[in-house]
Amino acid sequence: MLIVKLKPSLTWLLLFVPIAIVLRFWPGAENPTALFICSAIGIVPLAGWMGRATEALAARMGEGAGGLLNATFGNAAELIIAVIALSNGLTSVVKASITGSIIGNILLVFGLSILCGGIKYSEQRFNQTGARTSAISLSLAAIGLIIPTVFHMAAEHSPGGWSPIMEQRLSLAIAVVLFVTYFCVLGFSLKTHRHFFQGTEGQLEERGEVWSRGKATMILIVATGFVALLSEFLVGTIESVRATFGITETFVGVIIVAIVGNAAEHSSAILMAMKNKMDLSVGIAIGSSLQIALFVAPLLIFVSYLFGKPMDLEFSRPEVFAVVASVYILFQIAGDGETNWIEGVQLLSVYVILGILFFYLPEVVVH
Repeated sequence: MLIVKLKPSLTWLLLFVPIAIVLRFWPGAENPTALFICSAIGIVPLAGWMGRATEALAARMGEGAGGLLNATFGNAAELIIAVIALSNGLTSVVKASITGSIIGNILLVFGLSILCGGIKYSEQRFNQTGARTSAISLSLAAIGLIIPTVFHMAAEHSPGGWSPIMEQRLSLAIAVVLFVTYFCVLGFSLKTHRHFFQGTEGQLEERGEVWSRGKATMILIVATGFVALLSEFLVGTIESVRATFGITETFVGVIIVAIVGNAAEHSSAILMAMKNKMDLSVGIAIGSSLQIALFVAPLLIFVSYLFGKPMDLEFSRPEVFAVVASVYILFQIAGDGETNWIEGVQLLSVYVILGILFFYLPEVVVH
């Protein structure tokens, strides 16, 4: 008798891709809620395959080009969802997904990693210097999010009043600064001070065989195409799902879209922590937040001008508070270079509390 042992894998979730396509195009199968759920689940394994293909290409291109490729495609799923949402005029969802990805990686991903690793190992250590350097860069991003909100509050009471055009110009200037800073951070971590980020080597080894350049390129192209298709389905059903469940655009962006876009990274960070490779886990969690704040957010500002719908970086006060609080907590955790399971519980508690806040928060009109 032949016994086949099936290993749990995100690849199983690829079954939801054809289901979502059938729900979208099959006459009589129309169900916006089911389409939203299947599209969201289907994006998760595709994002994982995109991540693996990107890493395989990066390994064969050398550190400089590889690092740039990782920066471009590292958060490709979130970027594609956000671009499609921008083209549909859902600016609130896009902004919320930016803050949601930042706090989700810091509190949810890092929190789960610390908890799962801490259950197995009583104490885990990581490179304190590298983590603090990334945390400081994230603080810069938090300042970038605060400034437009402060500007709005101050300009409202000035004699000249507040101007949307002026705020867009302010946001564009801040986006340029964040974008340039990201490439400086990239050069710092990949070239001049690589030793601060020890532990990044060997990540590909943990994933098994390294794909050939041709295979990785083909998988990246196909997976990107399907992510774009499912993202179109996802964004197209947001309004219907909001009406059905009575949730706001902010909650959809901060919690749901952020979790879907980051799910593949979630699993990688947790897996590394459970193997006592906390440098890798910290690198995935904090590095992804950094990428969103300094690379993806500015890029979305630039893309919004291509659509003729300029977006600004003014966030609601609850969103600004959530990011600032998350970065502050990260500083406390990263300060001593070691973690235990109770710190994971504490991070997750803050994430759940913020999730409850955004669930009950009425739709916030920024302008």
